[in-house]
Amino acid sequence: MADSIMSKAATMEIPINSNGDTGTLPEDDSLEQDLQQVMVSGPNLNETSIVSGGYGGPAGGIIPTSTIKGSSNHNTSPTEEVSRGVAVEKLDSVKKWGINTYKETWMCTKQMFSEKFGRGSRTVDMELEAQIELLKDTKSKYENILRLATALISHFQSMVQTQQALGDTFTDLSQKSPELQDEFGYNAETQKLLCKNGESLLGAINFFVSSVNTLVNKTMEDTLMTIKHYENARLEFDAYRSDLEELSMGPRDAASMVRIEMAQHDYQIHRDKYERLRSDVTIKLKFLEENKVKVMHKQLLLFHNATSAYFAGNQQQLEQTLIQFNVKLKPPGSDKPSWLEEQ
Repeated sequence: MADSIMSKAATMEIPINSNGDTGTLPEDDSLEQDLQQVMVSGPNLNETSIVSGGYGGPAGGIIPTSTIKGSSNHNTSPTEEVSRGVAVEKLDSVKKWGINTYKETWMCTKQMFSEKFGRGSRTVDMELEAQIELLKDTKSKYENILRLATALISHFQSMVQTQQALGDTFTDLSQKSPELQDEFGYNAETQKLLCKNGESLLGAINFFVSSVNTLVNKTMEDTLMTIKHYENARLEFDAYRSDLEELSMGPRDAASMVRIEMAQHDYQIHRDKYERLRSDVTIKLKFLEENKVKVMHKQLLLFHNATSAYFAGNQQQLEQTLIQFNVKLKPPGSDKPSWLEEQ
């Protein structure tokens, strides 16, 4: 490498003057000295200069880099140092969070497959598990009640609309058929009365469906969401418990003892979380059962009384049932969109 540099330096030492003769320029000696210094001792980075205006220019165009480096260090403000420290702390916290999340996900996945293939053990509360299964079964059956009651409303509403149209037709014919005016009139009144009672029964069934829907899709769903959190906490608890058991059966050197101590700490945290959520599920199941009995007792009584009164033709009892359970009927045509909505 030194030979190549020397050859380049020798080549650069041959300038040509205006007459075609070889000669020397003032800066050639300094260039040769610099090349020789680099070859012997290497470049001195601490004394490196930035030359403005070309090599060999005026001294005013030379800016030592050591001066720039020193000035940049002195210009750093305390605010910038604090901001830099906060950024580093945030980066470290995000990095630590990512590592912990990956580790926990891997441990839970391992525990889940171990349980699925019968290689791992799981924590089971037999009484609580039975109550959870009963709730899921009850919710499924109540959802079936909602589907059937909604279908009943649809079919019955079609019948009421048909009775309304039939009553209007009878009324029109009673006015246009003098010889059958009384007969058409009786039938028109009967269909209008059935239509009115049918709207009352529809109001009672709609109230029943609304109340059961709130019980199933809000109250029960809220409890099932807590149960889902509980089941996740149970899986995490068993994952950390299995990890602690594996470490405890291994060697007991200094590094292993540190890992065991950390695993014991994580195990205790997830055990407390599991116990807390199990207590929450137990309390919610208790209150849900009480609320379910109270709501369904009222709604089933309403459904029975309203249906019996309608098919018995007892209009007075039907109206009293609606008043008893605070069922408010919608005015005719309230379900139809307004003129602005249709536009």
